[in-house]
Amino acid sequence: MVRPIVGFLSSPRAMRVTFQSLVKFFQEKWQGAPDLCVRAPGRVNLIGEHTDYNDGFVLPMAIDRAIWIALRRRPDRWVKVHFADTQRYGEFHLDAIRHSDSGSLEYVKGVAWALQEEGFFLRGWEGVIMGDVPIGAGLSSSAALEVACARAFSSTAEIPWDPVKMALLSQKAENQWVGVQCGIMDQLISACGQEGHALLIDCRSLELTHVPIPDTARIVILDTGTRRGLADSAYNERRAACERTAQQFGVKALRDITMEEFERRANELDEITRRRVRHVITENDRTLRAARALQAGDLRQFGRLMVESHKSLRDDYEVSSPALNAMVEIALQQPGCLGARMTGAGFGGCAVALVENAVAESFSQTVAQLYRQKTGNEPSVYICRASAGACLVEACCTA
Repeated sequence: MVRPIVGFLSSPRAMRVTFQSLVKFFQEKWQGAPDLCVRAPGRVNLIGEHTDYNDGFVLPMAIDRAIWIALRRRPDRWVKVHFADTQRYGEFHLDAIRHSDSGSLEYVKGVAWALQEEGFFLRGWEGVIMGDVPIGAGLSSSAALEVACARAFSSTAEIPWDPVKMALLSQKAENQWVGVQCGIMDQLISACGQEGHALLIDCRSLELTHVPIPDTARIVILDTGTRRGLADSAYNERRAACERTAQQFGVKALRDITMEEFERRANELDEITRRRVRHVITENDRTLRAARALQAGDLRQFGRLMVESHKSLRDDYEVSSPALNAMVEIALQQPGCLGARMTGAGFGGCAVALVENAVAESFSQTVAQLYRQKTGNEPSVYICRASAGACLVEACCTA
């Protein structure tokens, strides 16, 4: 398996990609016009953290930053790609896909491999890939690339677009070709996102519910400028504790344990495990209540649940960090901030805030300034809108 690539397509402050810049780059590399262009968005998880591997619920949102591909069909079965930011070129033949540790090209190969394993006949293409999903911020640039490639291959081969199936095959590419054991959330939201909506995902059944986000508020991503580094052992410890407790309680996953049963049997668990399990059970409940609050337009309730989620991740699951805590505390002190929490695996990366639309710009500037003063870290702030999932660019209103 190849070494995982993180943030391989864009710098921390990447220039926004437009349809025009994508086509211009294609013309520079391949001359003439592309046959088609596709995009697949990154994502931010609004609530529902460390619940996915417990068969629980998550509520991500596709963001208006994405991976873009412009391509032209070839008469043969070669796939030839230029990557914009790295200025690297790669190619492979669809009849002879092999690992070569060729960086981001492995994601393209992996998707082609997964599609062909499923029995699809693919056709060759030549193209360019650009992205404006920030490096290493936990916004799922790898899943966006995989889903964009699935959209590209399905379009050139005239395979009907089934977003759930293509998300699962994209996950297979990352799990089995790239070698990263990710869950399904990132690929599902990139493939299935709907403009103006978050997506409630049941990670067991894959039931999807689009939840409207009122246009009176904006989602603001607050990148702490810190990265989680080597936190694998901490992640593995928590996951093992969850699986061990589920087995002890005689259920498939922690999702199946009610709060009443947990409280009745909590004395069977050591203190650390008790806190880990309590987070997962309460986070699943918070995520479902948060989805209902959004559906009812109750942004203040949604914001309160975000704050509760952060406290649980900080105190019970213990995956926050001083930088994340500082960012959340500063955000919550600002007028118009309805809620904030760390997002992602933790130990670094991003927080996410729900902010009244009228103050989003001033909120972003103030939080960045105060965070910089308090920590000495250089933050990045992204005011986002909920984006459509993977599509042909001509069909995307964000093009």
